[in-house]
Amino acid sequence: MPSPMPEEVHDVHDVIGIGFGPSNLGLAVAIEERNRRGAPEDRVSALFLEKQETFGWHRGMLIEDATMQVSFLKDLVTLRDPASSFSFLSYLHARHRLVDFINHKEFFPTRIEFHDYLEWVAGRLGHLARFGSEVTDIRPVRTDSGLELFDVVVGGPGGISRTYRTRNVSLALGLRPHLPDWAGESDRVTHNRDLMFDLPGFADGPGGRFLVVGAGQSAAETVACLHREYPEAEVYGAFSRYGYAPADNSAFVNQIFDPAAVDDFFVAPDEVKDMIFEYHKQANYSAVDLDLIDDLYHRMYVEKVNGRQRLHMLKASKVAGVRPRGRTVSATIEFLTTGVREEIEFDAIVCATGYRGFDPSTLLGEVTRYCVRDDSGSLRVLRDYRVETSPEVHGGVYLQGPTERTHGISSTLLSNVAIRAGEILESLLARRESARAASAADGESRRLAMESR
Repeated sequence: MPSPMPEEVHDVHDVIGIGFGPSNLGLAVAIEERNRRGAPEDRVSALFLEKQETFGWHRGMLIEDATMQVSFLKDLVTLRDPASSFSFLSYLHARHRLVDFINHKEFFPTRIEFHDYLEWVAGRLGHLARFGSEVTDIRPVRTDSGLELFDVVVGGPGGISRTYRTRNVSLALGLRPHLPDWAGESDRVTHNRDLMFDLPGFADGPGGRFLVVGAGQSAAETVACLHREYPEAEVYGAFSRYGYAPADNSAFVNQIFDPAAVDDFFVAPDEVKDMIFEYHKQANYSAVDLDLIDDLYHRMYVEKVNGRQRLHMLKASKVAGVRPRGRTVSATIEFLTTGVREEIEFDAIVCATGYRGFDPSTLLGEVTRYCVRDDSGSLRVLRDYRVETSPEVHGGVYLQGPTERTHGISSTLLSNVAIRAGEILESLLARRESARAASAADGESRRLAMESR
């Protein structure tokens, strides 16, 4: 029996994107550009729902001098369409900084500037987005042909919700910050995601003592930021390694982020996927730009020469526990080589301990009953980033982000956003045309059947 149409549903969209960060923003650009070129009757109807009230991408990590780790050419569109008006170069032209940027001779803009670029793109696509819209459920809709639609439910004040109907959904839920088990024991412990929000309240003046836990790029950036912003404070970095490891961004290794690498990775046997991932994780995980490593080491050395050391590195160590002490927090540091423990008091502890992907099943709700899973229990994702479903489901669920197991190391990164957006759009269009052809064939069969009576 077909599902009833909710009273507030008036239109059926071709696709609804959940989340409006870089991944779905790239898809929105691809759709917008196609709609501008195509006939009105062939437009793709799209809507993007974002729980934030305004556009924002890792705002808490917009450190003044922190740079991107990918080239500006890996923006939302250039690898797919170098002539796009939504490119980073078009943004620079609109901001009257194109010549200045060229003179700067820099491939890696600051994170603040790239965020401004993303915000500029989002502002041009505001007609496709609904901010302040937190999706609480996705429900399958049964028609005479099967499960070919989805109702996307957005929560509202006072328990009043709104429902949008769509043929496809694109989930780009981003990442959630990961904190160690001991982190919840004190309100003086935070994740580096919120660094710029929490920074003003870390200490009453330019002094204090801070601990940064982690060995990756964000950890090193946080150490450098605290060391600069609190010129009389002591800053400690703690990591289980013996030192920060440099990111491998050499030309050959960087090919792991090329669009063609997705095809290679997708068809590879599981053991080869694991091997490739292990070989090249140093290109992205727990690795730091060499220039930043050298800068931090230089700071430490100069302080030793001057006889007043503020920057400390706790090598081969871990935090064994924390204890709140009013406006400070006491951390027990265990040195892994000796097992010796030392208790140090800090004004704040910043955990640069990475992120974890959101489980899409938590949002898909009843839809997960129709999703196919692999041997590990994860959703099985096809090459076009669509979740494999049972034959009765004709609508598409597309995943952007949590596809490292199937599509490779670039899945959660900016490197492949432009190409992936184009591939998802092509998949949407191909499936729409197939559905239209099937409907037309069915209509013709019915007409012939009626004439034969």
